Amino acid sequence: MLSIDPKDLSAKEKYKFLIGSIIPRPIAFVTTLAEDGTLNAAPFSYFSVVSAQPPMISISIQRSGLDQKDTARNILSAKSFVVHIVDEKNVVQVNETAATLPSDQSEVILSGLTPIPSEKIHVPGIKEAKIRMECRLEQAIEIGREAPSADLIIGEIVRFHIDNNIYQDGRIDASKLAAVSRLAGNNYAKIGEIFALERPD
Repeated sequence: MLSIDPKDLSAKEKYKFLIGSIIPRPIAFVTTLAEDGTLNAAPFSYFSVVSAQPPMISISIQRSGLDQKDTARNILSAKSFVVHIVDEKNVVQVNETAATLPSDQSEVILSGLTPIPSEKIHVPGIKEAKIRMECRLEQAIEIGREAPSADLIIGEIVRFHIDNNIYQDGRIDASKLAAVSRLAGNNYAKIGEIFALERPD
């Protein structure tokens, strides 16, 4: 087995090890509003649950050099954003939003997705998602020792929107949600086989 000190690796090599090892990763498709009113949208796979009470999620947004991405900048300005779960039906359109555009151009328009008003915040969501979560910024943390390399965003969910077809008796049907996850390179994964294990007392 290889034993490697991360200090001996380049940033690119560390990135490849991380995205090739920590799989599958759920994808947060995030919409934000720029100060000029442009609806920004982008997918992020450094995404997880933080807590259930209150309901909070985290997204780590990597920087381009020292520059914040539009999503992080918009969240810090507007203090709100919407997170959508990416599924088999919308993944192709979501992937199109990863294109690099000027900050005053909307990835939503580029991809042909449909904006839909939120209830608790002013940032619109996307109609095509089976699950969307309206979030308010709880905390933003700059990550990096010498200089910031990422913005860790923690948001509190203030409204869930769940498609009726995937919801039953307080639970979400994973097979009907058909979420997709991120692997390395250009690769994605479907849910695949589901199995159960009893948790020990």
